[in-house]
Amino acid sequence: MTDLSTPIRPIAVTMDAHSPGAALRSLVIGLTAFLTVVDLFATQAILPSLTRHYGVTPAAMGFAVNASTFGMAVAGLIVGFLSPHINRRTGILLSLALLAIPTSLLASAPSLAVFTIFRIAQGLCMASAFALTLAYLGEQCSAMDAGGAFAAYITGNVASNLVGRLISAAVADGLGLAWNFYFFAALNLAGALPVYFTIKHVQPMHAMMPRGSPLAATIAHWRDPRLRSAFGIGFCILFAFIGTFTFVNFVLVRPPLSLGMMDLGLVYFVFLPSVVTTLLAGKVASRLGTRPTIWGSLVVAGLGLPLMLAPNLGEVLTGMVLVGVGTFFAQAAATGFVGQTATDNRGIASGTYLACYFCGGLVGTAVLGRLFDNFGWHACVAGVGAALAVAAVLTFRLTR
Repeated sequence: MTDLSTPIRPIAVTMDAHSPGAALRSLVIGLTAFLTVVDLFATQAILPSLTRHYGVTPAAMGFAVNASTFGMAVAGLIVGFLSPHINRRTGILLSLALLAIPTSLLASAPSLAVFTIFRIAQGLCMASAFALTLAYLGEQCSAMDAGGAFAAYITGNVASNLVGRLISAAVADGLGLAWNFYFFAALNLAGALPVYFTIKHVQPMHAMMPRGSPLAATIAHWRDPRLRSAFGIGFCILFAFIGTFTFVNFVLVRPPLSLGMMDLGLVYFVFLPSVVTTLLAGKVASRLGTRPTIWGSLVVAGLGLPLMLAPNLGEVLTGMVLVGVGTFFAQAAATGFVGQTATDNRGIASGTYLACYFCGGLVGTAVLGRLFDNFGWHACVAGVGAALAVAAVLTFRLTR
């Protein structure tokens, strides 16, 4: 048992933010995040090829690929409830080891239904590792460096979006779809290495009963208007992100842009600016406050939407850059806010946030996929804009 309201602060975590040790800590946190979720969105880079392989519509294939978000939502809730009883290191290691199994099985999925089931299984494993790591950071980081730690973790997430898509496009183009999934299974196993060599050195937390039951803690978090709004913002952020970066793939391969598979992978260098900017989210939120940070991020993302409607590749790519920078920056700020606002049972708070976040991805895929199939890309982008607007309204309640 652990008392999540009494964090132990190891020297390795609370050292000065500008020290070499702090830089190494950020690197390890980012690398762990990268290898945990590297294949979450990588498959989007080969969506057109998978659509042809299974002979289905873009909306159907998009839903199957993003079904992993359903598994992540479920796992986020389950891990949140069981968080006080789960050893952080063991849970993360086991989740990453099991993740390699459904990842490799995707290579031989005989139908879209089986493919979808394996993606859900991936989501269950990824979210378990993700939620436990966020809970670990919330417990072990001091208030001063928590923002930087969360930003480093989200930055690893951003980098996985870029590098994962590049790898997926390159491997699928050179070796075929099956080898793409085998390669990512190996990366999942590699994700256990930084966890094995770093988390075991952290001082153990006090073995005490948590305050109240997990259900009572969850209800208390939902009753807090600040946390409730943060959960809603997380939902809207992935709703918008999924809508943009799932269905823009089909726009890029159609006339007048007509990109090939490898070119489609290279397009995702648009995430490179996000890798740099997201690292600053913790400092910006600390200096300006969470609300101005998220509002500014949402404005940046909104400015990118009309650019993605242009028939010119340069304008579309610029729009993708702005949406990526804005949504990831907002996610980092919202994630840090939840970790610092939940004074008790942080594991449950992080799990609830992730469940809402990934539910937003699944709902976004279903709703925006229907808009894309029936009304086209313009209607899909309008839906993304509506999600960003709702997130901006919810941000009013994010007060300390």
